[in-house]
Amino acid sequence: MLTHPPEEVPDFARRRPPLPAAYSRTVRRGGTLAVVIALAVATLAAPASAATATQRSQRSGGEVVWGLDAETPEGWCLPASQLAAAGIIVANSIYDTLVTINSKGKYVPYLAESVTPNATYDQWTIKLRPGVKFHDGSPLDADVVKLNLDSYRGVNPKINARTNIFVFANVADVQVVDPLTVSVTTKTPWPAFPAVLFGGGRNGMAARAQLDDPSTCATNLIGTGPFERQEWRVNDHMTVTRNPDYWRKGFPLLDKITFRPVPDSSVRLTQFQGGQLDVMHTSSSDAIAQLRDLAKSGKATFYESDKGADVAYLMLNSAKPPFDDILARKAVQYGRNTAVINQIRNRGIPELATGPFGPGTMGYLKDSGIPEPNLKKARTLVAEYTAKHGAPPNYTYTAVNTPDNIAIAELVKEQAAKFGVTVTIDTVDQATLINRALAGDFQGMGFRNHPGGDPDAQSVWWKSGSPINFGRIKDPEIDRLLDAGRVETDPAKRTQIYEDLNRRFAEQAWNSWSWYTVWALAAKPDVKGILGPPLPDGQGKPFPLFGGTVQVLGESRSD
Repeated sequence: MLTHPPEEVPDFARRRPPLPAAYSRTVRRGGTLAVVIALAVATLAAPASAATATQRSQRSGGEVVWGLDAETPEGWCLPASQLAAAGIIVANSIYDTLVTINSKGKYVPYLAESVTPNATYDQWTIKLRPGVKFHDGSPLDADVVKLNLDSYRGVNPKINARTNIFVFANVADVQVVDPLTVSVTTKTPWPAFPAVLFGGGRNGMAARAQLDDPSTCATNLIGTGPFERQEWRVNDHMTVTRNPDYWRKGFPLLDKITFRPVPDSSVRLTQFQGGQLDVMHTSSSDAIAQLRDLAKSGKATFYESDKGADVAYLMLNSAKPPFDDILARKAVQYGRNTAVINQIRNRGIPELATGPFGPGTMGYLKDSGIPEPNLKKARTLVAEYTAKHGAPPNYTYTAVNTPDNIAIAELVKEQAAKFGVTVTIDTVDQATLINRALAGDFQGMGFRNHPGGDPDAQSVWWKSGSPINFGRIKDPEIDRLLDAGRVETDPAKRTQIYEDLNRRFAEQAWNSWSWYTVWALAAKPDVKGILGPPLPDGQGKPFPLFGGTVQVLGESRSD
């Protein structure tokens, strides 16, 4: 049974003293965000509908301008897209997912009324909400959901699903049962299948008209979501307007949202302070510190959290020299002092990472076996590498070309020089960085990934042969643990498997973990509902800032 008993709910411990009403801080400590599996009947079912006070306390109308940390230049043909946080926020304004995640880390129905497995977790029945329509007036029915799932798993010849083929590779078959019911058969037991349906908010349902035309799929955005695409000018703005027929009655509240990509966090903050932006998100510690002050002075509504956030790290390409040799990876592991970098660049705000799973996520370990920084040991490893290969393990560090990331890159370079490694810095925009990662065209890269939720959803990033195994990790033990964790239904055994996976990462130094990202969301005082309204049918509150993303349908302007 997919259950989430009270003792498994992630808590909100380590709170600071009471803060002003406009200021909220949440960090992850204890609990788990993973789906908990027990051996009984399993259903993600929507309970009886209940009216919320949200619509009554907020007025409809108005518009806001949203400041995003990046553009999504490849567009939103979702089965073919690679969306980071900014792209997911835009996607969530236009599309809905079959399943979502609530603030307790539980995967709950959203477009679906229920998602129910059989006793062996290898057949899932998805029942859809009746009466939901796409922006073009076509119905959300079993046929179009099958088309979407087939597109994600790469069997729709009109859509190049690229990386999603591997994400959905464990799906054996998708069948229409009746107009509102789809049956999904998986190749193995897959208790975490609802987490894959959610996909961190990426796996929205698109209309047939969008998926049927590959030439316009990335720009002709037709979802069931609260807003409809009005205009998109790449690297300038995306404007969406209210969907008057949205299935969640009373939402959205705004008439229009304009999303503006502003990659430089300091420029984004300046525009927010100057009134050009009404809402912004950021993971910049400098911006967070200033936004805290704005909130305390009553000039902004502010929320920050590392709960469910992604991990920042130095990603190492183990398919290329020097990091195809564990000597080079271990030299970086011993020589890099992330605590110093975190203090200098982040003011010590984020918690240092011990692995790919943060506190509150199944598999987290306070001590995963990562050694303390030791320059002497790092120099010894560099000397061994040099004797073996005839040259030291010098490498190029690829980073996003924003001041925050460039400053971190400079510190990485400075520290590497102390243990005999020369680092060359290469800066690119975020979209280029992701494409370089996909192509394996890097040696070391500043990266951020792996938000909370069920750890099986992360397997595609590390499994041998996966096109989004950016680090080109080929480790039979990691593959074995990922396979075991996918099919295991006992929560205690699953926990042990992912803890062992965490230790394996430390032992082999596949990546150099940095810190758990703190994401922040700020809005002008007259903008309300920035964390989203309660989920439908009594399913709780939405997960705030999951991987830096939020739902926008509950935002409104006060008088």
